[in-house]
Amino acid sequence: MSRKIINRRAFLQNATLASLSLRGIAARAEGSQTRSLSFVHTHTGERVSETYFDNNGYVTESLGRINRLLRDFRTDDIHAIDVRVLDILHDLQTLTGHEAPYEIISGYRSPKTNAALRRSSAGVAEHSFHMQGRAIDVRLSGYATSRLHELALTLRRGGVGFYPRSDFVHLDSGPVRFW
Repeated sequence: MSRKIINRRAFLQNATLASLSLRGIAARAEGSQTRSLSFVHTHTGERVSETYFDNNGYVTESLGRINRLLRDFRTDDIHAIDVRVLDILHDLQTLTGHEAPYEIISGYRSPKTNAALRRSSAGVAEHSFHMQGRAIDVRLSGYATSRLHELALTLRRGGVGFYPRSDFVHLDSGPVRFW
């Protein structure tokens, strides 16, 4: 009996999340939704809050400020972040109902930084999406990272990795996969 209740709860929870996600996608298709994000970089302490999409489309100046924050802080190299990654973050935040800033662990990584990190950690991919501006490692201030991971999986958009010991979620705009 208890197993059925758990399965029913999980089903209802996933159905609710799917419904919210579809509503967000439908609103985006109509072009009537602005999209804003707030970030705090865990390594530099820098903060940014930007409306990166409005009724006219993606806001170039806001994207520039976001790209600057998400730069490779080790080399100061800036690379454009794929807007699909930002849209994933926005949709996740909508699903959480939590307005706190995303804590940035890693955004863009230069090939030099990626190679150095690979030498010191087995968890860094040789051809990481970070080097293309297509990946981000985050946590959401005041929100359980394990729950953020679960919600990211329900979106089925890109790669989703969970690093509980380091307390962050990896998100990318590559093929759908998870670890």
